[in-house]
Amino acid sequence: MNRITIFRTTPRVVMGPGAISQIGQEVKGLQAKRVVIVTDKGVVRAGLIKQAEASLGSAGVSVLVYDGVEPDPRYEIVAECLSVIKRHKADLVIGFGGGSPIDIAKASAIMATNKAPISKYFGIDMVPKPGLPTVMVPTTAGTGSEVTPIAILSDEGEKLKKGIVSPYLFPAVALLDPTLTYDLPPKITASTGMDALIHAIEAYTSVNATGMTDILAFKAMELLYHNIRTAYANGRNAESRSAMMEGSLLAGMAFANAGVTAVHAFAYPIGAEFHIPHGVANTLMLPHVMRFNTLGNLPKFARMTDAFCIPTEGLDLVERAEVAVEAIERLAEDLRVPRQLGEFGIT
Repeated sequence: MNRITIFRTTPRVVMGPGAISQIGQEVKGLQAKRVVIVTDKGVVRAGLIKQAEASLGSAGVSVLVYDGVEPDPRYEIVAECLSVIKRHKADLVIGFGGGSPIDIAKASAIMATNKAPISKYFGIDMVPKPGLPTVMVPTTAGTGSEVTPIAILSDEGEKLKKGIVSPYLFPAVALLDPTLTYDLPPKITASTGMDALIHAIEAYTSVNATGMTDILAFKAMELLYHNIRTAYANGRNAESRSAMMEGSLLAGMAFANAGVTAVHAFAYPIGAEFHIPHGVANTLMLPHVMRFNTLGNLPKFARMTDAFCIPTEGLDLVERAEVAVEAIERLAEDLRVPRQLGEFGIT
């Protein structure tokens, strides 16, 4: 408590099974009448937006769907999405899907009111003014992007992932319905769930952590570690899916304020260069970065065993920290998430 800190997050969070049925009222409460849903073709094929369209229709909101988002989206996709937003004369943007649709929705919403090329806004606090209001609906328990001021886009020319960081990227509403995750394939449940857990671990051990972010990150570690195996093996287990979504949300709130560490720093270039899913790239680096960073924050790395409910009686702090790392390695093994760079041909 020897420094001034700031905590920011999405001002309104609506969460629970069936919450998607309320999206019409949430949009109406924001006085919007014309919206674009930004998503991808997989989400549309899965029928996940049907309930949202019905709820918006009942609220008298005109809806147009843009489903052109790709994995690890290029920043050029923002221009395509923006043209749809302008054509529909939208006054609100809904991001619906995993991290990619949510990030494209965020970036497109700010581009609707800011006139410079998007390349001018990469970095921290580079966006001059607010964009259109947004509502974010995650369909994975992973990125936490519904409560962060960040959008990550790919620059294929430079083979880099670049971030726009601005308080104007915070959505007006985050709407989390765990039923939207019930049919996620196990592979995606694993990689996105590990991404959320890594957000919590990195926020907890960050040099920018605060008392408030520690509370959120610790609870997120508990929820995610104890539920990810069940969600992976039995996707329609309502309790584990709800816990995963809550854990992802809390981890997002934590890292939006405390930041992440070297796991993400390594994962972004690996993902951009080799097109490895973000959660997998993070998992590849996680145990190695944890071991490297342990001595710099020994009590917290040791305390992770409490979040994981692993008995450590009689062990000193160094031994407890190593137990935490080994638990993470076993978890990745159980979830069959790749753990070696060589599996992707990276020498």
